Order: sequence, then C-alpha cells, then structure tokens
Amino acid sequence: MKKNKLIKPIFFILIPFLIFITSCTLFNKPATNIRLPVLFSDNMVIQMDKRIPVWGTADPGGTIIIEIAGQQRTIKATKNGNWQTDFQPLSAGGPYKLSVIGQNTIICENVMVGEVWICSGQSNMEMPVFHEWGKVNNAEQEIAAANYPNIRLFRVNRTWSTVPVDTINSSGWEECSPNTISEFSATAYFFGRSLYRNLNIPVGLIHTSWGGTVAEAWTSAEALKTLPDFVDQVQSIKADTLNIDEAMKLYEATMKSRRKKIIENDAGYLEEKYIWKNPELKLSGWENMKLPVLWEKAGHENLDGVVWFRKTVNIPASMSGKELMLQLGPINDNDITWFNGVKVGSLDGANKLRKYKIPGSIVKTGMNLIAVRVFDIGNNGGIYGNPEQLKIEDNSGNEISLSGTWKYKIGFNLEALPPRPQSPDNPNKPTLLYNAMIHPLIPYAMRGAIWYQGEANTGRAFQYKTLFPAMINDWRSHWTQGDFPFLFVQLANFMETESEPQESAWAELREAQLMALSLPNTGMAVAIDIGEADDIHPKNKQEVGQRLALNALKIAYGGKIENSGPIYKSMHIEKDKIHLSFDHTSSGLMSKNSDALKGFAIAGEDKKFVWAEAKIEGDEVIVWSSKIINPVAVRYAWANNPICNLYNKADLPASPFRTDSWKGITEGNK
Repeated sequence: MKKNKLIKPIFFILIPFLIFITSCTLFNKPATNIRLPVLFSDNMVIQMDKRIPVWGTADPGGTIIIEIAGQQRTIKATKNGNWQTDFQPLSAGGPYKLSVIGQNTIICENVMVGEVWICSGQSNMEMPVFHEWGKVNNAEQEIAAANYPNIRLFRVNRTWSTVPVDTINSSGWEECSPNTISEFSATAYFFGRSLYRNLNIPVGLIHTSWGGTVAEAWTSAEALKTLPDFVDQVQSIKADTLNIDEAMKLYEATMKSRRKKIIENDAGYLEEKYIWKNPELKLSGWENMKLPVLWEKAGHENLDGVVWFRKTVNIPASMSGKELMLQLGPINDNDITWFNGVKVGSLDGANKLRKYKIPGSIVKTGMNLIAVRVFDIGNNGGIYGNPEQLKIEDNSGNEISLSGTWKYKIGFNLEALPPRPQSPDNPNKPTLLYNAMIHPLIPYAMRGAIWYQGEANTGRAFQYKTLFPAMINDWRSHWTQGDFPFLFVQLANFMETESEPQESAWAELREAQLMALSLPNTGMAVAIDIGEADDIHPKNKQEVGQRLALNALKIAYGGKIENSGPIYKSMHIEKDKIHLSFDHTSSGLMSKNSDALKGFAIAGEDKKFVWAEAKIEGDEVIVWSSKIINPVAVRYAWANNPICNLYNKADLPASPFRTDSWKGITEGNK
C-alpha cells in the first residue's frame, strides 16, 4: 500500500494555521470589566472638527472595539488596565451612538457633535440660575424658557485632591430644560445659549467651579513650581503624610477646643448659660448700632468674634398670644436668637435668611425683648440685609419693623485666640482643584474655556499678573490642543462708591486681568457696569454670558463683529492735557447716559490724583483738570465701584486702566 504523499504537506500547512487561529483567539480575547469616565455617557456632546480622544479602563490585555458615526477602532487594555484611542473629526450633527464593545458592552445614546466649552472659576461662575443663595434677574421666566435639548449640561461636583486623579465626580450629561437648568451655572448657560442661537449647532457646557476659591488652586504643581511665591506651598502639600481622615480628626479636635474657648470666654456666657439673653439684664456699657449693617461699616473694621444685639419691641394687643414670624434677613456668619429669653432659632452660615417662629405662649402685649448672639468667624460680620427684611409678622400680614437702633455689646474678640486652623478640606490650597476638577477632564476634546474668578485673589492682585497667565498656559499645555480660546470676565463693580480718587485692590486685579490679553486667543468681557454695590454676585448674568459669547464668536469662530469695549492703547501730553488713544473704538467712542464723560482722574508728578474733565475728539479722549498744570498720568474707573461711562458705539464699556506704573497697594503681598 502506498503512503499518501499529501499527508505531510497538509500537516505542515495545518499546524501554522492552527497556531494562527489559537493566537488570534488568545490575543484578541474580548476585554472584561470595561469602564468609561462619566464624560462619556448618554446626552454627551463631542467636539466637532477636532480629533476625538476616547478612553477608559478594563481588565488588562483584553480587546475593546469602539464605534461611532461609521468609524471603528480596536485597541487592547494595557497592563495597567488603561486604554485610549482617537477618532477622525466629525461635523456637527447627531444623534449618534457611541458603542464600546468587549465581553461587556457600553452604549452611550443621544450623542451630539457640536461645540464644547469648559466653564470654570469661583462663585460668580458657580452662581446658579435660581437657588437659595443666588438667582439671576427674571429667574422664573428664564427657567420656564430654558427648553434647549441641543444644549447639554455637565457639572463637575466639588472635590479636591493633593495629587492628580482620573475619576470625575459627576452625575453625567443632561439636556437643557426647565427641569435641569435652575441649579446650573447661569454664566455658562447664558454663554452657551448665545452660542447656540448664533451657530445653530449643539453646544456642550462642562461646568467645573467652586465659590470663594483662588486661582492657584486651579493650577497644576508643575506650573506653580515656576512661580517663586508658590514653590514652598507646593512642596508642603506634597510632603503632607496625613491622609484626609487623620487630618480631619486632628482638625475637628482642634476646632472643638477652639469653639469651647470662644463660648467660655464670651462675656455674655456665665456658669454654662447665655445670660445676655435675659429680659431683666441691665444694659450697662451697651452701645447703639443702626441695623441692618455690617459692623465693619459701623466702627469695628477689624472685629471678628461675638457681638450681642438686643431690641425691645412694642407688641399690640392684636398680636398678643399669637404665633408670630421673626425675620432678621441674612446674618454673617452664625446666630442664636431668643425672644423674651426663649430660644426661637439658630443658623450657621452667611447669606442664609433668618426666619424663626415665635410661639404664641411667649408673646405678650407691650414690651418684648429680642436678643441675638452673632458669631463672625472672619471677614465681615453682622445683621446686614435690607431694612425691609427685619420685621415681625403675624399670620394676617401685619408687620412691625425691626430696622433702626439696636443695643449691642462685644462678647468676645477672636484676637485673643491663635489664628483659626485651616480645614484639611479647604480647597484654597495650590493645585487641589486642578488635580480633582480639571485634570480628569483632560484630554476631552473641546473648543475653549470661559473663566470668571479673581475676587478671592484681590489682596494679591500684583501677584495675579504672573499667576493668571501661568494658569492659562498650564491648561493649554496639558490639553495639548494648542492655544485654545480662553475667555474671561473682568471683575464687576462692587462695594461703596468713593467720593475721591482712591487706591484699589480690585482695580489692580482688573489690571492684571487686562494684561492677560497679551496671550494669544484670549478675550475679556468687561463687567464694570453691571455689578452691584452690596452684592458680590451681580444678578445680570445674561449680559455677562452675552459678552463672553461675543468674544467666542470673534476669537473662536472668526465672526466679523466687535467683541470688546475700548481698550487703552497709548497717551501723549500736550501742555496741560493728556490725549488717550484706544483699540476697539468700533466706529467711534461715546459717553453713555450722559453728555459728560465720567470716571477719569489725573495726576502730576506728586502722584496725587484728582477728578478730571474729559471729552471725546474722534477716537481720542482728552483729559485735564484746572488743578493739575503739568499732568503726567491718567486713571479711568480706578476704584472698587467706579462711576464711569466710556463706551464704544457697539455699546460695550471701556476697560478700567491707568497710564502710570506706580507701585500699587498689593505689590509685595503673598
């Protein structure tokens, strides 16, 4: 019998084939335990016309297939369990599905392609359309009209970390609707709404902000190490070996001891009882203060601690024995309130409205006593709302005003204690918010960023001249999307208007922001005309969003529009007058709401500024004063809350500026 001559060749053909099939099976095993960052979820917006990074995690070695809009990628999870791939740019449109396939499959539905913007900063970016601590003008109408399913909202929840992390603390993307907009950033929403109305393409807004925070908290360690003022702080955070739980236990023990000392040393507290609440107390040494007012404005500029307030109120027979409502408006920071010696309420936290029920059993005809213990932990203190907020009211709407003269006495001054320790969960430390609220968003494709912050850095405005550009460049460096548009809001007017020219930390911070326009693809929304003297959170966020959008339409989208009010360019002196030239004159300059220009001050070599006269001639402003024969410098809107009215004919306000470079009041502050 002859041997089959084909067996041997077939054997040698089959063996490599079987090895190939086996290797394909082994090396292309579908990935298990696939996970996506919450950025990739239902209702997401993908940035149009840019490469699209998609990333996640899975068990090491497995194969993942990712599909969107007809494109497919296959990738393996690394030995660390990470994976990332890029897709070719897409045009605006949708909805699409993003499918991530392995042994388990994740499908993101209702995905749109459009424009994505990062929206960050402190409380004026965080301020919602409507919430108990702040609401915009016409909030109810704005919410009712917020039916924009192609505007998508993503909110990063407050969190921090001493090291960069990858996990994003968020519940994911939502369509913009009356049900989702009320607690979202008002500035971000009005910005996004304006873009949507102009571009008619989907808009994704990634809101990541935290009220009261400083710019260095939003900047990476690598960038801060290049700034001498922050090197030691960055090193101390890196060297901190306590974990958060241990640090919080130590902090809480220290604070418990501190609170005990404050109570025990309060002059209104004796033998474990608050005695200054008693109606029969003799008011020896008590003084008068007209409320409502912050006590810093009533002669106690540097007082932090406990102040007691008392007021007797005449209750008519018609209210006697009836349940009443005691309203005291906002109190900074904490209070305990008594009526006729009986505690009726207490709250911790500034800006919260105090509304306390008074039981009818303690209400009598004639004189009744209200006693309030106010504890200010720092900065401003007092019962400081509007006069109409201080009142007693019955169920029929009858009111007794409580505004006016109260008796007061200082119970305890915090100067007697060591400085308050900083809480370990305080976000105002270098890098903490960058690590937890910016870093996890990278490298999500986006068009640019909007930024509303600076109030917390006003005391170090000179330092902000280098810190702010460093932060902008830092974000650009880590995102590796080039010099993407970075648009920011210049600080609004705030606090009392001064009768004479003054130095101003807020003006210096605005100058630092203005100087950041030297960086490429930056834009600034001037807000010097839409602030409020008694509210650091101005309610006209519609105009803020609109002015940011003008910058985006010009810088990011090439629109042939004016995006800025006049920006100071140069000066020259002719005899006793100074001539000022500007960029962004937009068909001419104008004074708004008055024939006379307001807000200009002029000085000679003695550096003493006086109010000046000013007039527009062509694209110049000419400034002079009969008090200054040889002028050398001009300042405009150089104050916390200036009266000023220089605009261009696009109806955009001029940025505050100065022509001098004399040392400011924040230079040297760290």
